[in-house]
Order: sequence, then C-alpha cells, then structure tokens
Amino acid sequence: MPDNKLLKLDSILQDLGSFVVGFSGGLDSSFLIHRASLLIDVRFIAVTIHTEYVPEREIRESKAFSSEYKINHEIIEVPFPDEIRDNPVERCYVCKKILFSRIVEFARKNGYRYIVDGTNADDKNDFRPGLRALSEMNIRSPLAEAGLSKKEIRGLAQNAGLTVWDKPAMACLLTRIPYDTGINEGMLSMIEKAEDYLYDKGYPGTRVRMHGDIARIECIPGNISKLVNDPDLESIVGYLKKIGFRYVSLDLEGYRTGSMNPNDQLK
Repeated sequence: MPDNKLLKLDSILQDLGSFVVGFSGGLDSSFLIHRASLLIDVRFIAVTIHTEYVPEREIRESKAFSSEYKINHEIIEVPFPDEIRDNPVERCYVCKKILFSRIVEFARKNGYRYIVDGTNADDKNDFRPGLRALSEMNIRSPLAEAGLSKKEIRGLAQNAGLTVWDKPAMACLLTRIPYDTGINEGMLSMIEKAEDYLYDKGYPGTRVRMHGDIARIECIPGNISKLVNDPDLESIVGYLKKIGFRYVSLDLEGYRTGSMNPNDQLK
C-alpha cells in the first residue's frame, strides 16, 4: 500500500511542477523535499520560517538536511506577530495565515506556481486550526493528498536511508504554554533551554509545558521510568530550577500531541 501511495505522491509533485515547500525541518517536510529532489522536471525550493517561537534546533537541522541532500533552501526571518502575543485559541490559524503569506510573497517574487506543506493524512484527525488557514490560502499538502500516514512516512524515510526517519514530532514553542496567556521572550527561552537540556541528556521528543513557574515534563513512551530512575535526575531538576522554574513535575500520561488543546484540558 505505501508503494502505491508513493507513486501517487510522485504524480502529485510532477503535476505541480513548480512549487515552494514550507519546510519545518521535521520528518514529514524533510521526506517531502527529499522525494521531490528525486524527480525530474520539478522545480522547487524549501523555505523555512524563523521566528522567536521556532526552536533553534529546528533551524539548525533544516539547514543541515538541506545541505546534506543538496536542496535549495531559504530561511525567512519573521518577527513575533503581535496578533498571537496572548496565545489565543486560534493561534495556529492566525500564525499560519501570517507566516504562509510570507511564503506566498516569496513564491510570487521568484516565479513559483504553488505552495505546499508537509501535512500528512493523520493530521486531519487532530485539533489543527492551522489546516483551515492553509485551505483558505490554497496551500497544497501532497503527503495528505496521497493518503500517507505518519507511520508510513517514517517507514518510507527509513527505507530511503534518511537520518531523520526516527525524528520525534516537533512543534513551535507556543504549544508549551496555555492558551490566553501573554507570551514574552523569557518564557520561550526557558522552555527551549529546558528541552535542549533534556535532549542532550538522552530524552529526545520531550515536551516541557509551562504553567506559570511550574514545568510539566512530558516524555515519549518508555522514557518516564527512565527519567524517574535517572542517576542525574537531581541535576536535571536543578538545571530547570536554575533557568527559572520553581517547581518541576513529571506528567504520568507522557507526551501526547495537543495536550494544551481545549478538548484535552477538559478530559
């Protein structure tokens, strides 16, 4: 089945012919630009948006991947939009509108016909207001159109030998903060430092949700017991307190997408 979907993906990309890929540096968009790079008669460029709420690790990894596979890559700097400073429930919708308008502008200036992104078939089942914005802006999602799920993309990326095949899902830092909360750069810095530290300690994919001065750590499956029994647990807690958190907690449900979403908070 994935092979048929892969052929469909190739057909979609070839029909588009000329396009800009909104490239986050994650698994899905990485697989998409790699696949596009293998096709003839396709003109495209990967564009990454850099804002204060995008983890620097993602920017570094997007540069590294593009360089490794010799893919044309552009980074566009965008200041923190005032419209989402208070982290509204419609944050993702507003953000997508603002950021992709910059990509649309880039495409227009550089003669590309379409804009595409890395949305996969599974994303349709989650609370994702940003998808509505993409639809309104006529942004194409070839992976979703081909019916490719996250699991299938991961398997295809592994078969292709891509180093990102097992990369955990990532999202902007605003998703770590409750809705309707004023955001400042200090908060974003604390979250990013905490997650980078945990990554370096052997906990990739870990989220650090911020609730005032409380850090709520969400680990991916299998890492909860590892963290609890980690000989360096005291130093981990100490570091998070050093950078500004007063309390450090471990969420026993573990990492799950959208744990700050309204529906999840009502469970």
